[in-house]
Amino acid sequence: MLEEILINVTPQETRVATVENGVLNEMCIERRAKKTLVGNIFMGRVARVLPGMEAAFIDIGLDRAAFLHASDIAGSTSIDENGEKQQRHIRELLREEQNILVQVLKNPLGSKGARLTTSLTAPSRYLVYMPGETSLGVSAKIEDEEERERLREIVRKFQQDDDANSGYIVRTAAEGVKEEEIADEMVFLRKLWLSIEAAISSAQPGDRVHADLPLVKRTLRDLVGESVERIRIDSRESYQSACEFAEKYLPEILPRIEHYPGERPIFDLYGVEDEIQKALERKVQLKSGGHLVFDQTESMTTVDVNTGAFVGHRNLEETIFKTNLEAAQAICRQLRLRNLGGIIIIDFIDMSIEEHKRQVMRAMEKALDRDRAKTQVCEVSSLGLVEMTRKRTRESLEQTLCSECPTCSGRGLLRTAETVCYEISREIIRQVRQFDVKSLTVVASPDVVDMFLDEQSDYFAELESFVEVPIRLQPESMYNRDQYDVVIV
Repeated sequence: MLEEILINVTPQETRVATVENGVLNEMCIERRAKKTLVGNIFMGRVARVLPGMEAAFIDIGLDRAAFLHASDIAGSTSIDENGEKQQRHIRELLREEQNILVQVLKNPLGSKGARLTTSLTAPSRYLVYMPGETSLGVSAKIEDEEERERLREIVRKFQQDDDANSGYIVRTAAEGVKEEEIADEMVFLRKLWLSIEAAISSAQPGDRVHADLPLVKRTLRDLVGESVERIRIDSRESYQSACEFAEKYLPEILPRIEHYPGERPIFDLYGVEDEIQKALERKVQLKSGGHLVFDQTESMTTVDVNTGAFVGHRNLEETIFKTNLEAAQAICRQLRLRNLGGIIIIDFIDMSIEEHKRQVMRAMEKALDRDRAKTQVCEVSSLGLVEMTRKRTRESLEQTLCSECPTCSGRGLLRTAETVCYEISREIIRQVRQFDVKSLTVVASPDVVDMFLDEQSDYFAELESFVEVPIRLQPESMYNRDQYDVVIV
């Protein structure tokens, strides 16, 4: 599979697009005013302990206090007399006003603060360093058992005596890598951690002790695998910085980094801007003529699959099967592109043949293998629904690029002009009965006033006759349809 990474850099934001066979599959945006916090280490202070939630709010110098659950605190479990693990209570682990070193697991999302952990890590290209841990893990995506054991032996071989109380996770990118490169990274990570420890010793509550790499360098470290043919950067300054970083830490990818000097924007050249616009829409068209409908809510995301204009060529079951098969692959691509996380419910079109259900699920699992986010998928339920979860660490594309509509407050619906007319009528009757009214002025949006004067003109005349008070209608272009005022004159 031909994979390219496109990096668009402007003074205010950096955008990274992953394109596979000419199709946009993943998008990451980082703005200067709102950089990601994931991986950053802070000296925090416990603002509030919540025994009922087994959690605490930690002040790390942000607008909102961050959230730390008891299970994310290192050493939070103990062994009982039966040899079983027991979760210790938050009151035993933390007290208010206590200083605590924490690392950000998840960025603030919506109204929620950042999610924290006290199990600190320092990632590199091939390894994740875990000070204070003794475990040695290997990425589950490395399936060859001989290679897994080889990588474990390399880490054990180069682990020094002063490093005996630290653990490592070997990342997927380490598969097939020479032991010298892994050894060099272990030395680099130890030096990095020594510099972090030096910063910790003088840190005050609210101070950032360590910041992860900026987006361009993180992309080179985390996203560039063997399948990536080239990385194109449209900023000369960022290109030179990326080359210097790669030359020092990732020399094998240096020949694949290119500067794009063209006058035409790099995202326009690949059609990325159009794909971003489509990814913000509810409806996604399938090539067959069917379509998907995405609805993102606070608690979950739902995906509805419809045959639409696709009528098939053989029979109904075959039409449904082909639509679902195409939808499974399209959904997985959209989850990556839109960066949707949390609980996801997919309503496939009902299939009566069990083999068709299995094939759709296999197609979905195969497409999810390319997803860097951790996913968990359940089988098709008796209602024809597929439940799945996808790890969420940052805002979705919609949350990054869009804000709630001030007119409908995110509902996506407005009351009809007719409904508002009847609401105004009830308010008029309420005012007349409550106060000594000589005349009334109704200030409302133009379409509501037009409704009163056109379709509801007979009703308006009856209303004036009923309340025995003259009513004046005043259109106000600045009002949305739901807004109105009944003014006593």
